[in-house]
Amino acid sequence: MSHSSVWRVGGWLNLIQTTFVGILRVLSVPIVLLLSVASGYTTYYGLSFFITHWIALTVTVAVQSIIVISSLELASIHYRANPLRFLSVVISLTVALIVSVSFSYFKFYEFSERDTVLMKRQNALSNEISIYLTEVVNLKSQLAKEQHERISGAAQDTQQAFLSAHPGMKGQGPGKGRIWTYFNDIQQREEIKLKALEQKTQPLDRAIFESRTALTQLAQNLRDQASYDRFMKAFQEVIVESDRLASDRGQPPISAPRIPSFQGLSKDITPTIDMWMDISWFALACAAMVDFFTLVLSYRLEMTAPGPLSEEEKNLAYLGLRQFNHFTINQNDELEFSIERTELERARRVPDWQRMFAVAFLLNRGYLRKMSRHTVEFAPNLYPIVAARIPEESRSHQGHAPNDALTEAMHRKFHD
Repeated sequence: MSHSSVWRVGGWLNLIQTTFVGILRVLSVPIVLLLSVASGYTTYYGLSFFITHWIALTVTVAVQSIIVISSLELASIHYRANPLRFLSVVISLTVALIVSVSFSYFKFYEFSERDTVLMKRQNALSNEISIYLTEVVNLKSQLAKEQHERISGAAQDTQQAFLSAHPGMKGQGPGKGRIWTYFNDIQQREEIKLKALEQKTQPLDRAIFESRTALTQLAQNLRDQASYDRFMKAFQEVIVESDRLASDRGQPPISAPRIPSFQGLSKDITPTIDMWMDISWFALACAAMVDFFTLVLSYRLEMTAPGPLSEEEKNLAYLGLRQFNHFTINQNDELEFSIERTELERARRVPDWQRMFAVAFLLNRGYLRKMSRHTVEFAPNLYPIVAARIPEESRSHQGHAPNDALTEAMHRKFHD
């Protein structure tokens, strides 16, 4: 492959890379706007639950504007030059980011924790109902147990009376006498009460069974109106039968849990301060990620060169750089030079306004990078500009047929 072909391929690669970087810079603007809109939507969503909608919209626009504008200003502010302005911008940016991330967190929390919150709501409802039903069953069991104990006591007295072993029956023979008949009547009355209790608690047993069945169906889908209605009907019957059973036995009724309405049970989660108590780090990271990308891209928009230099600006840059003499290759493998006047130049009182203007111009456009107070280095996009000017200057001094090999190589690279 000839040298001209190699230079041509290199030129194509350089053109492709430059075009690609330029496209990315152009796309950075709509990306920043889209990120601001996305972050603004989540911020507005959180704010709208605490303040009126039009105020939430105004605050959201102000917050997102402060984030983008402060990021752009932060890239161009030098702390040592104006500390007060730098701190004011940092404080404004920090406050805007805190507001944006805090209220965006509510939206991402809803996205990430919706299923968890609904499951907690379902478990809480199931636990409260289960505790109440267990207490009702315990009441019924306690009453049945007490009745069985009465029957057992009456049966024991009846048996002792039949065997003439009951106290007060000394001298009487065994058999079904008057005392046996007395205790036997007591036993039969207690057995009748037990059967009446069992009949009376049958509606309660049926209501408890229906409540548990309806609760299982409702727990599978809290937004099913029919399941909620079936459960409430069965549960209200449990409450009525339980209160009646407790009042018949002279006991205080069991306190029933408060069941939320269907709208309250099936509604989506809404932002509350409690979300910060049970914090979701994933939701917080997602909320911060959007604003972080907005901050970085806005910052980079100011840090990068806004566009290519015009021909007049290229000439200004080249002529300004030609007035500096002390060039070196630094540890970054970049061309570095000192912007301070030498002792000889100071002695001769050589003016350096034009060349310092060229340096400041290239620094602000991103074609130079400041390494220290006294030195700057070339950015990669400055090399082609200087390299393109070297063959032109050589031709102006040496004619149209330069003999210098480096000049000829530069001419083939940038003009073939």
